[in-house]
Amino acid sequence: MTRRRRVYEGKAKVLFEGPEPGTLVQYFKDDATAFNGVKKSTVTGKGVLNNRISEHLMSRLGEIGIPNHFIRRLNMREQLIKEVEIVPVEVIVRNVAAGSICSRLGLTEGAPLPRTLVEFCYKSDELNDPLIAEEHITTFGWATAEEIEDIMTLTLRVNDFLCGLFTAIGIRLIDFKLEFGRHYEDDEMQIILADEISPDNCRLWDMATNEKLDKDRFRRDLGGVEDAYQEVARRLGILPESGPNDLKGSNSLQ
Repeated sequence: MTRRRRVYEGKAKVLFEGPEPGTLVQYFKDDATAFNGVKKSTVTGKGVLNNRISEHLMSRLGEIGIPNHFIRRLNMREQLIKEVEIVPVEVIVRNVAAGSICSRLGLTEGAPLPRTLVEFCYKSDELNDPLIAEEHITTFGWATAEEIEDIMTLTLRVNDFLCGLFTAIGIRLIDFKLEFGRHYEDDEMQIILADEISPDNCRLWDMATNEKLDKDRFRRDLGGVEDAYQEVARRLGILPESGPNDLKGSNSLQ
């Protein structure tokens, strides 16, 4: 593709202006980060795998009526997406106790929660994404009560669908993070799912062994990060056309 203006660069992705108004190109990097960028490394092929996995999951969600920003994949590392105004709130969905909730509440990792728990965090690396309540969101104008209701409805539908999808391939969906944005078209605004869904922002455990198939392998120095991501892609049936032994792809940015 021709070189385009860089709009935003995050820890794992870069956004460029798209070929048409209202679109962006989302580029997936091989950079691996944890603890809000404190720990950094590179995992060869991670961007390729996350591009394919997120494409697959966003497409499947679109098929059941979950509006999201994905339009189409452009190449091994890039996809065309709808431009949105990101709501500065991260939505954490927890089905099983893992990660920060264990240290916060003294829970045992791996213990099923009595019901699905949805938490909100203020999207700010500088503040370490603090946990917030719905009252914070409305008080500071990050989203309206109606938008929060839309976000909650979509979030629970996404969780129900993904739990079933992953269970069918022998994977337990422990928890995951979602982001949403406001999409404007023809003077209408709609809350839609944005960002990505991949092992970078989902905890995925093998149902038989509890082996971790997600970024916790990087966070906890367990090794085998690339193999774990490949295993998720393999079970989903979406390894890149070049096969599991050639996942490097092009690292050149636009």
